[in-house]
Amino acid sequence: MNSRDLMFLVMIGIISTTLVVVIVQWVRSRRGRHNGGNWWEGPWDDQR
Repeated sequence: MNSRDLMFLVMIGIISTTLVVVIVQWVRSRRGRHNGGNWWEGPWDDQR
C-alpha cells in the first residue's frame, strides 16, 4: 500500500463520515417537526 492508496482510504472515510452526520441531522430535524417537540421526548416525560 503506497501513499496514494492511503490518501484514497482517508478521503473515503472523511466523505462517508460527513454523509452519515448530514443524514443523522436531517432525520433528527424531521422527527422534531412531526410531534412538535424534541425527538427524544416521549410520553414518559409527561409525568412530572
